[in-house]
Amino acid sequence: MRVVVAGGHGKIALLLTAMLGGRGDTVVGIVRNPDHVDDVRAAGGDAVVLDLEKATVDEVTAVLAGADAVVFAAGAGPGSGAARKDTVDRAASVLLADAAEAAGVRRYVQISAMGLDRADDPDMDEVFAVYLRAKDAADRDVMARAGLDWTILRPGRLTDDPATDRVALGDNVGYGAVPRADVAAVLVAVLDRPETAGRVLELIGGETPVADALGA
Repeated sequence: MRVVVAGGHGKIALLLTAMLGGRGDTVVGIVRNPDHVDDVRAAGGDAVVLDLEKATVDEVTAVLAGADAVVFAAGAGPGSGAARKDTVDRAASVLLADAAEAAGVRRYVQISAMGLDRADDPDMDEVFAVYLRAKDAADRDVMARAGLDWTILRPGRLTDDPATDRVALGDNVGYGAVPRADVAAVLVAVLDRPETAGRVLELIGGETPVADALGA
């Protein structure tokens, strides 16, 4: 399987690259910073330097040519302002989805976030509210596309704890934390299961092995 990962230098993306590459899949990470290429290669993938905030659909389509699946794992990250929450978390997702359709890559997996309906909470931090709205708009855009076999994964609070291989996964699992390594493992399982297309799945740490959680 050939998988292109947008935001290829992110923590989840690098873990995903290592898992997929370790079993013989081909992974191409899209990175903005040329200094990040070696890290993606060290994880077992290849890298293409392309700024999704400036790239054209044609440029991204060329990267996706021949892929079996696309994973949107990009994000503006902590400390970025409201403007980049929109240009990365929303607009880059829309751009990648446009390119996936143009390249004929139907399988599209998007990492989103839980609690997107909290954006209008009066006590919500203003920048974080923009982030939630951006994620919500990106999800809605993907879900409206008949040309994609999409799955949206909404993990809870992310940690760098070791993998547990035990999760709670479903339509509504409550709020909690989940190791990034377990998120990556669920992404691999989702990519392996085309029947997860058309699903929005929440994810936190739990008691069910990943393989069993996907089977359910």
